[in-house]
Amino acid sequence: QVRLVESGGGLVQPGGSLRLSCAASGSIFSLNAMGWYRQAPGKQRELVAIIFSGGTTNYADSVKGRFTISRDNAKNTVYLQMNSLKPEDTAVYYCNAGARPAAWERLSSYWGQGTQVTVSS
Repeated sequence: QVRLVESGGGLVQPGGSLRLSCAASGSIFSLNAMGWYRQAPGKQRELVAIIFSGGTTNYADSVKGRFTISRDNAKNTVYLQMNSLKPEDTAVYYCNAGARPAAWERLSSYWGQGTQVTVSS
């Protein structure tokens, strides 16, 4: 199985920065797209940013120009650098990865446990 562990959340003032990390471990034959989603209280989970294995990235309009997603394939880790944070960025942030645990297994979607990001003065 593939396990995703996030870190880096916390409390930050508006205008501040945070860097989230998500490390994949376990039985990993291949990692495809890796992404960050978030869910605020009373709202649906939404895509924040995604990065494909070749490096192509996509961002939600609300975070373009402020957030940067990157990955270190050697470490099976994806990062989310969040700058100019706003109160509306407050949410639980979840890491997601498409992965194959073994060559003979199909591609499946895996989720981390989530990390809280709170933007408040």
